[in-house]
Amino acid sequence: MTAMGDISHLPMHQERDDRIKEKLRRELGSQVCGLLDEPDVVEVMLNPDGRLWVERLGGSMTPIGRMFPWQAEALMATIASTLRTTITRENPILECELPLDGSRFEGLIPPIVAAPTFSIRRKALSIFSLDHYVASGTMSDAQRRALCDAVDNHRNILVAGGTASGKTTLTNAIIDYMAQRWPEERLVIIEDTAEIQCRSENVVFLRTSDGVDMLRLLKTTMRLRPTRILVGEVRGGEALALLKAWNTGHPGGVATLHANDVQAAMVRLESLVAEATMAPSQKAIAEAVDLVVFIKKTAAGRTIEEVATVSAFENGVYTLSTIDP
Repeated sequence: MTAMGDISHLPMHQERDDRIKEKLRRELGSQVCGLLDEPDVVEVMLNPDGRLWVERLGGSMTPIGRMFPWQAEALMATIASTLRTTITRENPILECELPLDGSRFEGLIPPIVAAPTFSIRRKALSIFSLDHYVASGTMSDAQRRALCDAVDNHRNILVAGGTASGKTTLTNAIIDYMAQRWPEERLVIIEDTAEIQCRSENVVFLRTSDGVDMLRLLKTTMRLRPTRILVGEVRGGEALALLKAWNTGHPGGVATLHANDVQAAMVRLESLVAEATMAPSQKAIAEAVDLVVFIKKTAAGRTIEEVATVSAFENGVYTLSTIDP
């Protein structure tokens, strides 16, 4: 009786989900929904002036239409309702995943903006291999070999770059090689939004929430028997916990952060660790980080500008050796 009672609720839940998704499609509009179905679309954005913009893979942002403020507010209210929350003047920021496809959604309303504003960052649908990066001219074969060697020898990799430079897509390629080369290893992946793709059978995804931050998840990770710890993006004092994990028995991980070159990535990591401790961290960073990859978005597309090994911190500078492309 109980089992049949449980099953009888499933169509009801499914019907509710279908209604919400249909409502979201109406509020997004046919143009935005169509863009979200196109494989080369990276991001769709609404500015306070009501203009919609789109960024395509390898291209620049271009205007593609308009959306009324009331339509955008209705959309955000519907998205918030699926999360059992609200977006109001007192709580004007909505950060979540779009219920339609898991894309990252960032929504803002007055008073922190003049009019409703949002950005939809599409979740990657495909995983590019490291061989694909070489074939497309994004990286050299020597750089690919350096990354593969780092994975094979359980060295820690830091992927750095600017906004929309392709850090997550590159990380997905590294993880894909990891899963193929070491299928028995247990991967624990920590991120704010679901962007990392992983085909490994032995994987645990952890997601931050309003009540559980990345630092808490990193501490929890240590009890999950990880072989490798992978972090979607390091943004704060959790960097110290990551260094400790990498330096104390869990090597072979990958993490990303925002930086404008390899050297700047090391300095950026220092500043993030400093949010958690005033103790000098440079030597711990040099011990934990083995390889730094810097990816850049250019007019011609994305390119791996530099891959460098980290060997020490001496006389106030990091000893970095660039892989000859």
